[in-house]
Amino acid sequence: MAPVQTTKMSNFRWVICALLFLATTVNYMDRQVLSLTWKDFIAPEFHWTDADYGTITGLFSLFYAIANLFAGKFIDWMGTKKGYLIAIFVWSTGAVLHAGCGWAAMKIEGYDSIEALRMVQAGSDAAVAIATISVWLFLSCRLILAVGEAGNFPAAIKATAEYFPAKDRAFSTSIFNSGASVGALAAPATIPLLARAWGWEMAFIIIGVLGYVWMGLWMWLYEKPRQNKRVNQAELNYIEQDNDIAEVQDRDVAKEEKAIPFFQCFSYKQTWAFLVGKFMTDGVWWFFLFWAPAYFSDQYGYTSDSAMGILLIFTLYFIVTVLSIGGGYLPKYFVEKKGMNPYLGRMRAMLIFACFPVLGLFAQPLGAYSAWWPAILIGLLGAGHQAWSANLFSTIGDMFPKSTIGTIVGLGTMTGGLGSMAINMGSGEFFTWASEQGAAFSFFGFEGKPAAYMVVFCICAVAYLIGWCIMKTLVPKYKPIILD
Repeated sequence: MAPVQTTKMSNFRWVICALLFLATTVNYMDRQVLSLTWKDFIAPEFHWTDADYGTITGLFSLFYAIANLFAGKFIDWMGTKKGYLIAIFVWSTGAVLHAGCGWAAMKIEGYDSIEALRMVQAGSDAAVAIATISVWLFLSCRLILAVGEAGNFPAAIKATAEYFPAKDRAFSTSIFNSGASVGALAAPATIPLLARAWGWEMAFIIIGVLGYVWMGLWMWLYEKPRQNKRVNQAELNYIEQDNDIAEVQDRDVAKEEKAIPFFQCFSYKQTWAFLVGKFMTDGVWWFFLFWAPAYFSDQYGYTSDSAMGILLIFTLYFIVTVLSIGGGYLPKYFVEKKGMNPYLGRMRAMLIFACFPVLGLFAQPLGAYSAWWPAILIGLLGAGHQAWSANLFSTIGDMFPKSTIGTIVGLGTMTGGLGSMAINMGSGEFFTWASEQGAAFSFFGFEGKPAAYMVVFCICAVAYLIGWCIMKTLVPKYKPIILD
């Protein structure tokens, strides 16, 4: 007869989950500092054009995509504790280093003060030189930031697997992943105010230092469950409840499944369907992530540190956060209530989510009445993207053997980064050109830069439907890959 458990179970695993949530929140805020400060604080100092900012955001997307291809293997190699510490140290250092770009540009260009940089005549050779060197300095910092941030999710997922039994992992993952939404809401409410109070440099430093504080907590609190004195035997038994079953399943999977060789992956239409879905749509999300604060500043005069500017961005991301939660329910409804197979149900749901971005077509026209319309419509577009993205990732599990999922995710992340680079760099160049053209460039009744925004919004609006049609053409029905 098994002994009766009398010791009350500790709950330290939830402390670990809270740490993962905090890390993800900081991760997202570090990424957002530049988008919330460049237009109103940084650009006047360095004489940046939209093209300059587009170059920085576009290449950051590429850096992040490439780093994601290697981040998971690095975390596996270093282990959860050391790997996570290194990742957050790297991205926090990259974030803090942004604050030194002004000083470095001043020294390199031979000026006595930051104010002297600002006073250089716009459009002069000196202004172009300052803009060029500052862009390269910021790109160096963004590279460091991207490499470190790529380690967050692999490390967090690995820690979750170590501290939670299989039945609790989806719930714990949803908790720490909500840090991205909390970061999205906290960033516009804090970062512009920090920049206004103490300068944009301090905004980078203060948010970056949060990562170092987190490192201290991680070093103090984290050990593997069996080595952690804060985990008692009752909790350890709970955490390890399905270890034996998992080991048997892993051995069976290893025997039954073969990994698809890397280059062979490209011979399957299922691979290309996923890559097209990522390439067509990831850039739309990153575009609005990076350009929304500048849009409200350009079009409506609401700077990122104004009360109205903060409310608009906060509302946008609040809509994304709340509505995207339903992204997982719709395919479940189609499968369980309508009897569809998982792929068909998911594709049906994705078609519905692909219609949300069409609302972006009305953002500019309705913006003539109130800036709240673009904030609401872009928020709905973003919610549609998040729901689309969650289901797009799930199509991999529908089609590919488990042994190849990591490879396909890495390839998709890479193509999504390429799409993001294209739209961000292209938009920056386009906005700069349209501003110079003024009334000579018009589109749907808008002139100059507003017309350019309208063009990009149109592209974003139809990107999902085009992506869905191509995916459906490549893989019209459920067809999992089965290896001989």
